[in-house]
Amino acid sequence: MKKFLFWFLAVVITLGSAVYQQKTGPTHDLRGKVVVEGTEIKYKLPRTAETVRDAEVAIAAPAPLLGYLEYKRFKTDDDWTRVPLAREGDRLVGLLPKQPAAGKLAYKVSLTAGYVATAITGEDPVVIRFKDPVPAWVIFPHVLVIFAAMLFSTAAGLAALDKKRNPRRFVLWAVGLLFVGGFVLGPLMQKFAFGVAWTGFPLGMDLTDNKTLIAFLFWIAALIAGRKGKPARPFVLAASLVTLLIFLVPHSLLGSELDYSKMQ
Repeated sequence: MKKFLFWFLAVVITLGSAVYQQKTGPTHDLRGKVVVEGTEIKYKLPRTAETVRDAEVAIAAPAPLLGYLEYKRFKTDDDWTRVPLAREGDRLVGLLPKQPAAGKLAYKVSLTAGYVATAITGEDPVVIRFKDPVPAWVIFPHVLVIFAAMLFSTAAGLAALDKKRNPRRFVLWAVGLLFVGGFVLGPLMQKFAFGVAWTGFPLGMDLTDNKTLIAFLFWIAALIAGRKGKPARPFVLAASLVTLLIFLVPHSLLGSELDYSKMQ
């Protein structure tokens, strides 16, 4: 395989998996459209917010449409709180009260022209999670390093399929980058955002932490199998495929979640 084609495939596969993960994660904005009494409304509802301020929920909805916001703490027996949406030009705007780090609210948005109220997402509420601010000097290196780890993981897998290439050096890069991104910068981000550096095995069930651990163990096996410069193609290919599959799992799925029942 020519060098250009090799890296082109590696970049395309990595970008594709990264975009898919981002678009399917539980923290990206929920987008959709609904018809309310003859008017089509497109919406974008937030599913993540910071603890330093109330979370704004805004819907582009022309007059005479009105609306209200209902919310309660997630996984509690709280009653739903209802507040009217305020009109700001062509938008209807409401605020969700800020929560502690890892706290979640379930909320619904309903619109009406004065007759029948329509819940724009149906019966299922939207869930928003709050986190403490994370400094940019942690976020950007983490994203870049994890992306690079995914790139070299993919490159190692492609090299394992090419009899003319030895995947060893790609394995070394994949192991090093995954360690820095997943076990140094990742826990640092978690510590800033939720106050706990690691919530995967054996301390918890955080899926992001656990899938990073699984991928790393596969790469350690490939690294050991390839000692003394051996290609260890089956091990490398297995590690690359496992990494690709687990990184397709939506980011932040089964992530940190505040248990309100333990709060005074």
